[in-house]
Amino acid sequence: MNIKIFEGFGHTMLEVTFALLPLLALFLIFQLFFLKLPIRKLQDIVVGFILTFLGLSFFLQGVHIGFMPIGELMGKKLGTMNHLWVLIPIGFVLGFVAIYAEPAVSVLIHQVEKVSGGYIPHKVLLYTLSIGVGLSISLSMVRIIFGIPLWYFLIPGYIFALIIVKYSSKTFTSIAFDSGGVATGPMTATFILALFVGIASVTEGRDPLRDGFGMVSLVALAPILSVLTLGVIYRRKENAQHAEEEARAKVNSYDR
Repeated sequence: MNIKIFEGFGHTMLEVTFALLPLLALFLIFQLFFLKLPIRKLQDIVVGFILTFLGLSFFLQGVHIGFMPIGELMGKKLGTMNHLWVLIPIGFVLGFVAIYAEPAVSVLIHQVEKVSGGYIPHKVLLYTLSIGVGLSISLSMVRIIFGIPLWYFLIPGYIFALIIVKYSSKTFTSIAFDSGGVATGPMTATFILALFVGIASVTEGRDPLRDGFGMVSLVALAPILSVLTLGVIYRRKENAQHAEEEARAKVNSYDR
């Protein structure tokens, strides 16, 4: 095994330790004064903390030695292609697949399905988020290829989001703005961001700092718009069902 893959692993573990310590301290305070959980439950929680510590440490180490370098190398290779328009469909595929691999998205969609009692199926929400993020990555590719300023997308996008909130279901409004956060998780902020920096660094007339970054802001906006759109569809469906029920109730009242 190449020992270099663990280079800097101690520093990564130290960073994860400092990140988890406040959470552990808060839990201990609640355990002493409020929760008072049994020993068996405490053992499960301690095991959970250990697994979280190890998982985050290995993941971040993998990001440093694998995800970010390969993302940047792929971006530099893609940016030197003769037909840059190919980057647009490639961006859609990358965005679509990234949501499938995003752990935070998996947690969100299953929580939504559980809390809604199956009213919002997790697969419907997953495909909605995947399509939305795929389109946002494609738009980010368009922005790099043609040098379009970022605010040309962000300002109209958020204005449209504020408008569509009025016509969407309140339930979907809450889910939509949480979706924007979970979609910009470790998969997007490591591999795809490094990919865009690599593309911008080899594209003529583009600055990696100015044009390579900004993709995450579009990814955060896309799930909001896509989930709100889904909320509009569900609201129309609900209104149609209510109208049908009222019509049936009137027919029944006339029969009596």
